[in-house]
Amino acid sequence: MSFLQSFPSDEGWPFAKYLGACGRVVAVNYVGEELWSFYNAPWGKRLDLAKQLMDIAEQLTNNDFDFALYLLDVSFDNFAVGPRDGKVIVVDAENVLVADKRLIKQNKPENYDVWYESKFEECDREACLSFSKDILCSRVTVDHNYYAICQNLLSRYATWRGTTGGLLHDPPADIAKDGHLEALLDECANPKKRYGRFQAAKELREYLTQLGNSAR
Repeated sequence: MSFLQSFPSDEGWPFAKYLGACGRVVAVNYVGEELWSFYNAPWGKRLDLAKQLMDIAEQLTNNDFDFALYLLDVSFDNFAVGPRDGKVIVVDAENVLVADKRLIKQNKPENYDVWYESKFEECDREACLSFSKDILCSRVTVDHNYYAICQNLLSRYATWRGTTGGLLHDPPADIAKDGHLEALLDECANPKKRYGRFQAAKELREYLTQLGNSAR
């Protein structure tokens, strides 16, 4: 059974719909334009997409099935936006690591129940991510997806095709002056407090919802 069959879009997973396979070729439905096309979209649209991306990070990290699905290749080209519903979809399902949390709890590897904080690293290439597959597969609570989405897509650290500033670049003057959004994005990408990314991700989702409601 393929990955897309195991985590079908019909059951709410943020992946393309599996249509069938012939040999090594897998057919999926057209999911829309890549996220990059919305880099300079109106602020309200970018807010909505950012909130969806953080929701995806949460869903893939914590869900009723007790699987953690870690995104290992996060860039503006690996997400698409549905043409009709505006829904964000993960395009590159090949670079998703699946960890069975029930199995981890059952096998109890060393430090399995210690929260794991991904290490922020600045680099001179686009879409950099630092991770250890061994750790992702042996811890129950990991902040990797929040780190990946914040660093590579949303925050000022995000670089892609010669741009910097991320999807939430150039916010309206009142939001920029307030500074709360930038502070949450910074803490989510490059936390200063212990376990700060977990809290920042939670607060960021709530704040994006609040901003989205007031932008309508």
